[in-house]
Amino acid sequence: MQYILSLLFVLLPLLSLSAQNLTRAQAEQEAQAITTQWIADTKSKYQQAWENKHLILNGKIMPFWYTTYGTKPADGYSLFISLHGGGNAPAQINDSQWENQKRLYQPQNSVYLAPRAPYDDWDMWFKPTLDSFYVALIQMCVAYLDVNPDKVYLIGYSAGGDGVWRMAPRMADTWAGASMMAGHPGDVSLLNLRNTPFMVWCGALDAAYNRNRECTQRGVELDSLHKADSNGYIHETHIVAEKSHWMDLEDAAALPWLQQYQRNPYPTHIVWQQAEVTHPHFYWLTAPDDQLQRGKTVRLTLKGNTVNISQCDYTQLTLHFNDQMVDLDKPITIRMNGKTCFKGKLPRTVENMKNSLEQRGDIRYLFPAQVTVQL
Repeated sequence: MQYILSLLFVLLPLLSLSAQNLTRAQAEQEAQAITTQWIADTKSKYQQAWENKHLILNGKIMPFWYTTYGTKPADGYSLFISLHGGGNAPAQINDSQWENQKRLYQPQNSVYLAPRAPYDDWDMWFKPTLDSFYVALIQMCVAYLDVNPDKVYLIGYSAGGDGVWRMAPRMADTWAGASMMAGHPGDVSLLNLRNTPFMVWCGALDAAYNRNRECTQRGVELDSLHKADSNGYIHETHIVAEKSHWMDLEDAAALPWLQQYQRNPYPTHIVWQQAEVTHPHFYWLTAPDDQLQRGKTVRLTLKGNTVNISQCDYTQLTLHFNDQMVDLDKPITIRMNGKTCFKGKLPRTVENMKNSLEQRGDIRYLFPAQVTVQL
């Protein structure tokens, strides 16, 4: 009995801290401690992969190579994930394309990382298993190289450009920006790029698979999206005159252009449409796992402490908050097409912070407060 009482004496303060409503200062202190522990755990989790430069997930192997250029800024390195070309070809061809990609660009004050696709196939960079590879690469670079998670950029050439077309919208809440070089967009939706600056580069003579025409049309589509939403869909389209599939590195201008921008992990205007591979999370939103389906869409805005949802194709939605987004010492109001779904104060808890970081694997998506609303 005495042992049980002693154990309770130790555990009760910890349990109460986990459940109690923290002040803003307490939440910031706890968030720092949780982040420090996450970095240590990430290093331990990926130690062998990092040392061997071989990432193994779901039975697939992704070798990777990286280097750094310039000096580390005070807020951490940028990270460029650079996807090689090739595709449905013998492994030796894709290996040579990987070697070429390593030397292709030199972004300043950055980590430049070139992975080798775990597949030798036309869709080598956007198969359903690839999402977890990109997440793991970023996590390792944040933990080991002090990369700023708000300065992560995706670029790719040819088949790598195909991957950028797909993965930039599919994981739009991950990237600070993306640039597609000489790839084909297929049937991808660009709606999720509302808060993700995007560049299109294609040779005017690159007629294979109608790349030049398809890229031109997608540039016009982005023009239209930006015209209808002047604060979103930042982009540039470059159809390079007299160039075919190889653009003689004119596309290298994309790198400094991208570095103008950092990710805002808490945008006040969100457009979220599920892609062919569905995700339960997007920025500070979570949808029910059992309702995820390609094409389902959410549109909302945040102003002050009020969220206005204009479209939601789910019966419920979880919204996560921190003190950078709203004043958590005051009530939060959530409306769906003018009707109030929730109004009240939300507690800051350690449990919310730990759960959100575990679910997202991104230190910027560590949220002390959340609420699920029925729609």
